[in-house]
Amino acid sequence: MGHTTSSPVRIEPWSDTDLELLRRANAPELMDHLGGPESEEQLIARHGRYVRLSADRAGRGRMFRIALTDGADAVGTIGFWERTWQGQEVYETGWAVLPEYQGLGIATAATRAVAEQARSARRHRFLHAYPSVDNGASNAVCRKAGFTLIGTCDFEYPPGHALLTNDWRLDLKPESESESESTLTSEADSHSGADVSASRA
Repeated sequence: MGHTTSSPVRIEPWSDTDLELLRRANAPELMDHLGGPESEEQLIARHGRYVRLSADRAGRGRMFRIALTDGADAVGTIGFWERTWQGQEVYETGWAVLPEYQGLGIATAATRAVAEQARSARRHRFLHAYPSVDNGASNAVCRKAGFTLIGTCDFEYPPGHALLTNDWRLDLKPESESESESTLTSEADSHSGADVSASRA
């Protein structure tokens, strides 16, 4: 299910058969910024949530396995889901790439692909990601995938584990709609003499 011919990855909906991939993604080096590995019971519960989310057709989100376009093996996980953030309903995304496949641009390509999935749902304007401020690799993925850094924020994840994160945001509005809005705004301002720079605040 590739999304661009040049992408090195494809993302495929999470299924009942992906529990072993979740176990592999539970490696200590991948969970270091998230409070450490989960127990088997927690993994099974998470797997169930992923399966249910991927069966959803109401636009509430979806989980995926990441695979290389030239191979069948899964190399990571990614998804998007709803959350309330600062009084607004938004999407959140998160990912994990297996250690042996890191540094190859896989996370960035998968994040771009999942952003297209979130955009096609046409349910929320923004997609957020909240990597730890100390997670240089994930912050770099956000930057390369076109997200804008909004600021820092405090999370408790998992419960009892304080986490200082960066808040990265991607505007999911299709470019054609944004350009149309910009044109309409410019035309209105040319007639009313409005201060355009002030209207952007």
